[in-house]
Amino acid sequence: MQKHEWAVLVFTASYVVGFGIYFISIGNNEFLWYIATLIGFMLLIAYGARRARFPAMLLWLLSIWGLAHMAGGGVVIDGAVLYAYRLLDIVGTGELSILKYDQVVHFYGFGVTALVLRHLLRRNFPVLAGTATLFCYPILGSMGLGGLNEIIEFAAVMALPNTNVGGYYNTALDLLFNTAGAITAVALVTKLERSA
Repeated sequence: MQKHEWAVLVFTASYVVGFGIYFISIGNNEFLWYIATLIGFMLLIAYGARRARFPAMLLWLLSIWGLAHMAGGGVVIDGAVLYAYRLLDIVGTGELSILKYDQVVHFYGFGVTALVLRHLLRRNFPVLAGTATLFCYPILGSMGLGGLNEIIEFAAVMALPNTNVGGYYNTALDLLFNTAGAITAVALVTKLERSA
């Protein structure tokens, strides 16, 4: 492993262990489920890191997403987890309120996911540089992985009592913010590359 990979690994492992101990101490089985999922993704990234040659920035963006997720379920503000916290009062009430911390994490996280997919496509298929495929497929892949994320959340709801996942409107808004994040990230990186 390279030096920047070790730095990201140590940072990520530190907050995973810290939040893991915290979630065990308060009996939060929902986020222990998510920690197991996060560890699975860490192992997947570590397994493919040598062939994928992820840039340091991309690894840091992934790690920050994991930290934002752990904080969302572990930090409590006004008696509720950070995920439920309303950052801005843009529109709506209850599950339809925008803009919540949860929605920002979905936007950011699936934007990063689209960048990971774009990096992998570009690295493995250099002929795609500058094509619509390199623009569209990472977005669609990120949307698909966002759907997988909702299936994981649904599995948590079915397996564990008292989750903070939310209902149908929450799921729909999660998918909407996943898509918006993926489109924004890929569009931004594409624009930056064209102007470079």
